[in-house]
Amino acid sequence: MANRRRFRHSPVLRNLLILLMVWEVAGQLKLVAGGALPPLSDIAIRFWQDRADYPGHVAATVWSSTLGFLIGNVLAIGAGVLFVLFPKVQRLARGVNIAVFALPAIAIAPILVLTLEGNAPRIVLAALGVYFVTMSATVVGLSQYDTRAADVIRAYGGGNWKVMRLVRLRGAVPDILGGLRIAAPNAVLGAILAEFGGGGRWGLGTYLLGSLGRGEPARLWGIGLMATLIAGLSYAVFALISARVLGSTRSVTLNTALPPDGADADAPLGLRVSLAVGAAVLPFVLWWAFIRLTGVPEMIARTPWGVVDYLFLADSSAVARAKLGAALLETLPITALGMVAGLGFAFLLAIASRMMPGFIRAFMPVALVTQTMPLVALTPLLVLMLGRGLSVTLWITISVTFFPAFVLLVQGIQRVPQSVLDLPRAYGASAWKELRMVSVPAALPYLFAATRLTVPRALLGVMIAEWLATGTGLGNLLNQSRGYLDYGMIWTVASVSVCLSVAFYYAVLAVERRTLTRLGMQVVE
Repeated sequence: MANRRRFRHSPVLRNLLILLMVWEVAGQLKLVAGGALPPLSDIAIRFWQDRADYPGHVAATVWSSTLGFLIGNVLAIGAGVLFVLFPKVQRLARGVNIAVFALPAIAIAPILVLTLEGNAPRIVLAALGVYFVTMSATVVGLSQYDTRAADVIRAYGGGNWKVMRLVRLRGAVPDILGGLRIAAPNAVLGAILAEFGGGGRWGLGTYLLGSLGRGEPARLWGIGLMATLIAGLSYAVFALISARVLGSTRSVTLNTALPPDGADADAPLGLRVSLAVGAAVLPFVLWWAFIRLTGVPEMIARTPWGVVDYLFLADSSAVARAKLGAALLETLPITALGMVAGLGFAFLLAIASRMMPGFIRAFMPVALVTQTMPLVALTPLLVLMLGRGLSVTLWITISVTFFPAFVLLVQGIQRVPQSVLDLPRAYGASAWKELRMVSVPAALPYLFAATRLTVPRALLGVMIAEWLATGTGLGNLLNQSRGYLDYGMIWTVASVSVCLSVAFYYAVLAVERRTLTRLGMQVVE
């Protein structure tokens, strides 16, 4: 058994070793952008010289991201259970859920620093970074359950909570663990973004910010790789837990829950309208309440009406709208292109994971580096290699969108029971035909969930690239507004980015509902 495990992992170790050797040679010969990619030996030497700097910065980042991870995931799993038990609460909170995930961290970090004390901004951003991912994974897992097992529980007098505890929660463990794997690096990213955008003495984000202007690629790569190591270890912890808990077990049935026929149609019209209006209004109510309860100075704070006034009623509204419109024309096309490319790449990788498992195991070290290296650390390094043009923005957008979608799609394909896969094979179907006719259709809920998960990440990736690299679009407008202390534009950019993400979410949800209902599959909102 040990020899078999060693043989299975040998391609990964071999390819990782080859990658490191190629990196060293390319760095020594300065083959990438005239030395922008330094050899690993130079990075190691610089890391050793700076070794006294790292403990304090690493400890600050790990502490903040860990607290945010714990708080965010407790809230996320609790919310997922609540939403599945009470679908009307989910519909009411839908706008808040999307808004929380779509908030651009670089936009709200300065505001959180001004309104909260100590490490609270970092913890809050880390919690926000994990909440939506884990909540979505929890809802997907709890919704895709075996109705026959639930019928047995109910036949013996069990209620919804007993079904939740004995059937749904147990069946959702793979999905929740998959969500935690994605969420763990997000917590590190949130903490570093708060450090980078909010100042402070300690933290890898602060250390990176202080090193950007020194023109030392080896130090930047050292900081970036340290951040990657922290995020990668957090991912590996939950991957190991998942492997230990789940092992090689597979589902043996495919009687997943179906949406109740006419559930929405049977609800009173007044209730449906009230839920729709409440979902749209609740985020703005919480926005207004946050400003009032925290006592943010009026010079900094912008209520929803304040943003409307800034954008449409004030004397400078025309200038503000012109700036915002020009920025949107630069940001939205590349966001759409990066999102489509990231989803397409994730879909191809998910198929390859079934058809060519060895290739995926060999590719995973590279994929994990692109996923776990925080955006703020990755962007300056890519600028060194690719310059400040369109290519760096597209590269960043694809790198931050494909991996979460890939994890969800693989999870969906793996949830197909072995007995269902054996049927087409018994009739002589090829592996490709089985994948096309059974596995991919069964994974459609996960594909739509991945699509809804992708657009805010794509927008965030583009804005960070614009902020740090290209000097265009919404990210650059946000950066300029911070420098000019134009808080009206900061709040406006944050509001517009959230509204765009929400609009796209509802568009995908409409297509999802229409498609999956027609196929008789569960619509997971």
